[in-house]
Amino acid sequence: MTPGARVQAAIELLGDVDRHTAPADRTVAAFFRARRYIGGGDRRAVADRVYAALRRRAALDWWIERAGRPPADPARARIVAGLALLDGWPAARIAGAFDGGRHAPPPLDAAETALAATLAGQALDHPAQPERIRLEVPAWLEPALRAAFADRFAAELAALLVEAPLDLRINTLKATRDEAVAALAADSIAAAPTPLSPLALRVHGRPPLAATAAFRDGLVEVQDEGSQLVALLVDARPGMRVCDFCAGAGGKTLALAAAMRNKGHVVACDVLRGRIERSSVRLRRAGVHNVERRGLTSERDPWIKRHAGGFDRVLVDVPCTGIGAWRRNPDARWRFGAHDLAELIETQRRILESACRLVRPGGRLVYATCSLLPAENADQVAWFLDRALQFAVRPIGEVWAAAVGGECPAEGPFLSLTPARHGTDGFFAAVLERRPALAAAKPPSAEPGPPEPAA
Repeated sequence: MTPGARVQAAIELLGDVDRHTAPADRTVAAFFRARRYIGGGDRRAVADRVYAALRRRAALDWWIERAGRPPADPARARIVAGLALLDGWPAARIAGAFDGGRHAPPPLDAAETALAATLAGQALDHPAQPERIRLEVPAWLEPALRAAFADRFAAELAALLVEAPLDLRINTLKATRDEAVAALAADSIAAAPTPLSPLALRVHGRPPLAATAAFRDGLVEVQDEGSQLVALLVDARPGMRVCDFCAGAGGKTLALAAAMRNKGHVVACDVLRGRIERSSVRLRRAGVHNVERRGLTSERDPWIKRHAGGFDRVLVDVPCTGIGAWRRNPDARWRFGAHDLAELIETQRRILESACRLVRPGGRLVYATCSLLPAENADQVAWFLDRALQFAVRPIGEVWAAAVGGECPAEGPFLSLTPARHGTDGFFAAVLERRPALAAAKPPSAEPGPPEPAA
């Protein structure tokens, strides 16, 4: 592709991401599936430009507004601004890419020409920018994140701007860590153990993993180290009955099945039936055969009542704002508002109230999010425990010692991981055990009234 063709493809792709409600990675995959004629190098260049614009959208928009009259097309304006501020292109080079030639974008209009001239030679970060702009924090979230992190606010949010590494989980059904490392090395991919998960490898860069024998043969799966730790804290063991209540694409389901050595029964549930069905390819590749996939009509599907008290472990990785995964999904910063957060909190509570019914006396419920907000994490656990008196917190240090080993990075009763402190995506996990002595106590009503606000 010519430089102009790459720029035009980036404009089209960024526009698709802005228009669609799906996460950026799905939109990017669909975009390139429809354009198989684009080669691998060009795909990487286009995708990198789009992700760079998404990662620094607030700063780009700040400069666009500062430059004067904003151009009519936001996607074109952000790409023009990105070429100047992120790639360091001079104004003449930017104009040259917009020459209206075959596959290139139409020429710059007057506002875009002025934008390119104003921004060329400038640094992305400017002393006049508010801190939240430099850290790419939506205005409505700034107070909550400042309260959550206090004097670590800048460091924690800066870490969320950095591109996430590629982490792999060793599939212990098929390989040891050494065998996986050797298999990757055979395809010229260097992988090294990560500090926290005993099953994780970190790979430098973005190699073509799908083309390797280690991936095709199911020796490794792509999974962030933090996500692996959440699955390990379920402490699923051979012969147990385990429910992955919000299974999504099945990453943690695979980890649970491997921990159980394919012995016992895992039920992977989700209201998005299509995602559950698509996990079949991953299950076959991994050699997993103790997983039942079940689509639910809602968090109160009749199946839940029929299987009440039937599981040793229930993992509830609830839908959340996804703040902890902003490194991977930078577009998620701008997809939520205060109203969406309020709706998510209500959804999380409904899911908790329903899923807890599946836990047998003496069993455990593991509540998890990839959020960094107390409102979605510790506050939700407190709300739940006020209503579900038959559950109690199992200290994370005890669970870590038994399920993971080594020194636990948590300082309190829950696991709280962040990119700045641990090098993982941001994750929260709480292990809640159902008391055997109160097995007959009535679980929270399936039709709760309006909950009291959490402290």
